[in-house]
Amino acid sequence: MHFKLIITFVKDSKTDAVMDATREAGATGATVINNARGEGLEKTKTFFGLSLETQRDVLLFLVEEHMSRAIIEKISDVAGFEKDPGSGIAFQIDVEDAVGVAKQIEELSEAVEEQI
Repeated sequence: MHFKLIITFVKDSKTDAVMDATREAGATGATVINNARGEGLEKTKTFFGLSLETQRDVLLFLVEEHMSRAIIEKISDVAGFEKDPGSGIAFQIDVEDAVGVAKQIEELSEAVEEQI
């Protein structure tokens, strides 16, 4: 079984909705890193040196490669990436090897076989 790592930067107000949607799409879990910051095309606004932007969360999903596209599209829909510029991004990278995922492989095997 091969995996992809989906890395998502999302407004913290959307984290729970994204997590719920990805579970429905086949993700078995995620790691959440709270309070990330970033800048896009537009420089962030400040008020007396304090940032006015909302905080971002970084969500890391290790997913089976056949399910990754559906999951990343679900993330985009729920978080509104295409409708609301600056709302976040998601991308995926190949995972060469992974350990500690035996339980996930057991759970995903049947679902992946149905997709292939």
